[in-house]
Amino acid sequence: MKPILLCLHGWGGSGESFTELRAALEGSNLTILTPDLPGFGAEPEPPRAWTNDDYADWVEKWFQSEVRSPKSEVLLLGHSHGGRVAIILAARQKRATRNEDVKSHVGDHVPFTGPTSNFTHLFLCAPAGIRRGQYLKRTTGWIMAKTGRLLLSVPIVAARFQPLAKRLFYRLLHVHDYEVASPAMRQTMVLVTSQNMRPLLSHIKIPTDIFWGEDDQITPLRDGRIAQGEIKGSTLHVYPHVRHRVHRDRAKEIAGVISACLRPA
Repeated sequence: MKPILLCLHGWGGSGESFTELRAALEGSNLTILTPDLPGFGAEPEPPRAWTNDDYADWVEKWFQSEVRSPKSEVLLLGHSHGGRVAIILAARQKRATRNEDVKSHVGDHVPFTGPTSNFTHLFLCAPAGIRRGQYLKRTTGWIMAKTGRLLLSVPIVAARFQPLAKRLFYRLLHVHDYEVASPAMRQTMVLVTSQNMRPLLSHIKIPTDIFWGEDDQITPLRDGRIAQGEIKGSTLHVYPHVRHRVHRDRAKEIAGVISACLRPA
């Protein structure tokens, strides 16, 4: 049975974002799966605001419906928001194999639910949600964005500054995704961004490789160093002059690491 590489894209992306990685892995003994997550690409929005755990549940169900060979070797890769989901899925595996109650860190610490796949290796490409001061910055950004919307609603200001100033305002605050999202996806964005993935990192017990761009301004490199320190035995690969698109800009290097991790046929 061919090994499977399951790739989860970032917020605002789609399965297309792994085009370069697919090309770099062409000819390898891999079945590559790149689903569009709900609300992105061709996949409809969720019926309500979702948490990261909801996305993880969806991935589990989607994977089970697509894969007919449950004994295949399965490697899991996540970029940015997809990295959040991948962290949850990898942390869930501990509960399945050791009968331990790994809990999420949203709201009232709701336990994980749903089935668990048998992942053999985890690849994290600049995953989001490893909280330090970043969450406070983004929350402040939302508050400022709402304030800015009120300011720009004043007729005399609007006449002079809309629409260009409004677009620049949101982009400078790094909340442009929030501004252009539908109401349901805005609330989803609030929920997924509010979760701190850091407490889950130590629960990951499968081999892990972490990829990061040295110039990433969305998920700074120091988040990668935190992840390396808390996922026992993990390896951090850092690429100079690369920003948040590490999965695209260093696809060949990442493909090389993935190929080296495959079990002998």
